[in-house]
Amino acid sequence: MYDIKALYEAYSVEEAINLRLLHPDAQILAGGSDVLVQIREGKRAGKELISIYTIDEIRGISLDETESIRIGSLTSFSHITKNEIVQKYINVLGEAVDMVGSPQIRNIGTIGGNTCNGVTSADSASTLFSLDALVELTGKSGKRVIPISDFYIKAGTVDIKPDEIQTAIIIPKEKYSGYQGHYIKYAMRNALDITTTGCSVNVKLSEDKKTFLDVRIAYGVAGPIPMRAKNAESFIVGKAVNDENCKEFSKEVLNDINPRDSWRASKALRQHIAVELAYRAIKECVKLSGGEM
Repeated sequence: MYDIKALYEAYSVEEAINLRLLHPDAQILAGGSDVLVQIREGKRAGKELISIYTIDEIRGISLDETESIRIGSLTSFSHITKNEIVQKYINVLGEAVDMVGSPQIRNIGTIGGNTCNGVTSADSASTLFSLDALVELTGKSGKRVIPISDFYIKAGTVDIKPDEIQTAIIIPKEKYSGYQGHYIKYAMRNALDITTTGCSVNVKLSEDKKTFLDVRIAYGVAGPIPMRAKNAESFIVGKAVNDENCKEFSKEVLNDINPRDSWRASKALRQHIAVELAYRAIKECVKLSGGEM
């Protein structure tokens, strides 16, 4: 069924790093929901695999001493959605990963695997971009932490050095405190379908709920990698909370995104969807923040 040259199992981060150095061409195996399918399709046939699935030290969600939210890279989608910290502070991420595949996939699939795949359609990725998340990588020389926007290099390629594994996703307190977020996935089917276009918005309103203090919007499948719509963000910040500004904000995303034509959807359709999703998502964020329009 699976054409695998060899399977190595790591029981600690240190052991995983050493195995990577010994087997530089080996593929990291976390939940396996992507890698094993690719092997079965022949795309990665004959590969060596390094399984990190039993490394519990990079599983789970916690608040650190600075109240940053730390999500271990082996944390499954279903655990993220049900986690009390996520539900209290960044429920938008729980919304996003709850739209991945089927319950079986969400039980085995991990946030580390989802982001390390480097694909623009990953449901977690656009929301992590809108949260200004950081990626923690651990290698022979220690840890390094980089913005998720720097982690994605090009379609299917992320910034992981030959001796590194991804160990955590971190959301600093200042990036979630006072914000409300909403994620919308558009796909041809309601379940078990790859995202046609995904849109994630985070909003922070003024104390009187009448002004946009900060807005972050990110897309999946609007370019070769997940991306922020910076022009749209600049347009709306400091403006009054009203329907007219939200509509103009949603139109402004067309100056940021660059979706492609594919058999799933045309560029024009994706542009149309992106505008509509931005409008719906920012309105929902205003509602969640206690604002009115």
